[in-house]
Amino acid sequence: MIRHLKAECLLTLRILFRQPGFWIPTVLFPGMLYAFFGAQVPTVAVPFAMASFAIYAVVGVGFFQFGVSVAQDRESPFATWKKGLPGHASAQWIARVLASLVFISFSIVFVIVLAHLMTDISLNAAAWSRLGMVCALCAITSTFMGIALGSFCSARAAVPLANLVYLPLAYLGGLWLPPQVMPAAINSISQWTPTRAMGELGWAAVSGTPFDTGYAMSLALWTLAALGLVVLGTRLPSRR
Repeated sequence: MIRHLKAECLLTLRILFRQPGFWIPTVLFPGMLYAFFGAQVPTVAVPFAMASFAIYAVVGVGFFQFGVSVAQDRESPFATWKKGLPGHASAQWIARVLASLVFISFSIVFVIVLAHLMTDISLNAAAWSRLGMVCALCAITSTFMGIALGSFCSARAAVPLANLVYLPLAYLGGLWLPPQVMPAAINSISQWTPTRAMGELGWAAVSGTPFDTGYAMSLALWTLAALGLVVLGTRLPSRR
């Protein structure tokens, strides 16, 4: 199992790193949006804006890096050949989560560097550690959501569908606008989204307040739901 997982990780990373035209924009885009919009907030809101765009980076990599790549893989003869090899499909899922952490780290670091260059952000070590832990947990959810998306759509449809899901989730989750300024109806819907749970946990991380158990449970349920779709998706035939 360990050898299989290691091989899957190396294969996933090699495939993705050989497509710089795809992963570089995915990694840099959240930081660019942060520089345009997030860095302009009042000083008191700087840590919360940075955390919001760090979470936005996590979700973006999960949807685009893995949603699109999984949809492309399903249409390749190589995917059909791999299904006949010994080993459990879970190794592929774990490998993609681990690979996503690599690209997510690049994207988050870019956001943090811009925050230090453009604002007077100041957080203690505990806050940074808490934010890192939250981002790692959110990476699991977003990666499985991306894999689930790629498991049910074609390679041609993956990018528009990813945008159709990813962008509304970012808005509804309060990652672009604070929930306090949302219309009441939108805020009510927001409470049920995975991105709102991610955002609330991220904001609690940088503010030093206790994590809300309700949002933690919501994130766990969304993760299980995405994992269930991934399991169902593996039973679908590869498209060629």
